[in-house]
Amino acid sequence: MSQAADTNYPTRQLCQFLADFKLADVPAPVIERTKDLFLDWIASAIAGKDAPAVRRLQEFAAAMGPAQAEGKNSAEVLVDRRRTSPYFAALINGASSHVVEQDDVHNGSVLHPAAVVFPAVVAAAQAEGKTGAEVLLASIAGYEAGIRIGEFMGRSHYTVFHTTGTVGTLAAAAAVAKLYNLDAEGINQALGSAGTQAAGLWEFLRDAADSKQLHTAKAAADGLQSAWLARAGFTGAKQILEGKQGMAAGMSSDANPAALTDGLGTRWATAETSFKFFASCRHTHPAADALKVLMQREGIGADQIASVTTHVHQGAIDVLGPVVNPATIHQAKFSMGTVLGLVAVHGHAGLAEFEQYALPDAKVVDFRGKVTMELDQEINAAYPRQWIGRVTVKTTDGRTLAARVDVPKGDPDNTLSRPELEAKALQLGAFRNGASEAEMRAIIARVWALEQAPNVNDWLPAAR
Repeated sequence: MSQAADTNYPTRQLCQFLADFKLADVPAPVIERTKDLFLDWIASAIAGKDAPAVRRLQEFAAAMGPAQAEGKNSAEVLVDRRRTSPYFAALINGASSHVVEQDDVHNGSVLHPAAVVFPAVVAAAQAEGKTGAEVLLASIAGYEAGIRIGEFMGRSHYTVFHTTGTVGTLAAAAAVAKLYNLDAEGINQALGSAGTQAAGLWEFLRDAADSKQLHTAKAAADGLQSAWLARAGFTGAKQILEGKQGMAAGMSSDANPAALTDGLGTRWATAETSFKFFASCRHTHPAADALKVLMQREGIGADQIASVTTHVHQGAIDVLGPVVNPATIHQAKFSMGTVLGLVAVHGHAGLAEFEQYALPDAKVVDFRGKVTMELDQEINAAYPRQWIGRVTVKTTDGRTLAARVDVPKGDPDNTLSRPELEAKALQLGAFRNGASEAEMRAIIARVWALEQAPNVNDWLPAAR
């Protein structure tokens, strides 16, 4: 096979782009959006403090990782303010990023990039003394790769596999490989090792299991591992994505190789990423927005609603359908009825509402039983490019009302402003006392100037 033929496959073309582009090639608004995403991530990671699943992974790291590490070749664990090896820091920060369900999501790929890209990049950057500008560049590479790989894997993949666990491993690998300044061949090898480790199944939803945190933990840590190994000369399958026995062959029935190279250098998918307004699975957000609009427009309360039909895409049914009677707060974040109950009864489905009312509030539990999901062909056809919210409400006095939201709060065309992101970050930092207001304000100021930072060390004062 000729050299030209050997390098003319979609994965290699993606790797060549990732190796070649520089921060100067990235439009300024995309860089600014990456800083927005970074702030949203670090605040979400801090909010994971004391979550049971995160604590178990901290115990695992203490038992299996190095003793308290210091200086070079160590990295910061945000939830306990200690340092460990980069691998275990990425593992724990990856888990804590995802547990309160406030981290970002890209609609078209149905991927949560922040929870896998930033933990891996920051851990590697702290160990190697990289600058803020280098972290931004590497993170953009991770987003651009992960989003395209998620779109390549198609809707069928998401039916069984949690894309953030599977594709997220490759996104993290691409990001750290870029941070390490690997060439196209090296990035390709990193993706090969990442893809053969990619895993994450949705079955945990039925059991209220902790697996979702393991998915992001392992994706971030194994992505870092894959890039490190590639730098050391360890090889991986070059066509791990589109090859005859690659990821698409085993995990998808509608893979689209063209998605891997879609708009490289002209379409910056990073900027397409959405922020979460509600503290729940993103599949609940469009309907929650629509219900909120309807209740405000009609001036009705929860006690005036007899039933709610949410008109949804198939992905929502696949992910939310298994959760009938949520047993934990985290499982309740995947219950359409619970999320709409919080919105209807308490006006919002944020961190505080979930903690206080998701399980014990009889009015929320009662409202949950009024909510059903119904597949809507128009909404299903638009998904995942567009996540449309539509609800039909029957009132206790016999009326039938409807509302629709085409662009949910947090999407790029209805995004969170920087003041809103700062307010969200302060709220996340205060949750479970993860960080003081002063500490969070210092983080916010540092993030807005990230491209000028000489390093990305010490986001929070060390534990005493």
